[in-house]
Amino acid sequence: MASWRNASINDIDGIALVSNEIHTDLPESKDVFAERIRLFPQGCMVLVDGQKVCGYTISHPIRSGQPPTLDTLLGAIDANADAYYIHDVAVSKRLRGQGHAAECVDRLLKVARQFPETCLISVYGTTSFWARFGFVPGPVGPALSEKLRGYGVDAKYLCRRNE
Repeated sequence: MASWRNASINDIDGIALVSNEIHTDLPESKDVFAERIRLFPQGCMVLVDGQKVCGYTISHPIRSGQPPTLDTLLGAIDANADAYYIHDVAVSKRLRGQGHAAECVDRLLKVARQFPETCLISVYGTTSFWARFGFVPGPVGPALSEKLRGYGVDAKYLCRRNE
């Protein structure tokens, strides 16, 4: 039975395999995953089935409306971060439809409660999935619009107020 647990640096190869399966058009380096786990471990988890990584999530605080460019190192978590960013939730195709992604989002939203809002960039037409958790289109200025282009033609910036 697959279950979520905190990610560690030892999970990077498994995370990269799932990322390469799911995000063929949006590749990110192992260094990006490793950095996020080091900078904000409480926002990074893996879905494991036995010992095999079958999904992952990467999330961390940011400044509102300023998500990172795809495949870019942060350097540090901004000391003035005022939003929580869900960078990615990915579940291997063989485990989809079993509620794992929704369980992951529920866990992330508990971590996010310390911030006024949670945001993300929805790709692959997943806005209806995110709407189930209260995410709606957020404001997009010129700088963010430019970043969104790097995430694909259907990328949407979504936000929700945290309770």
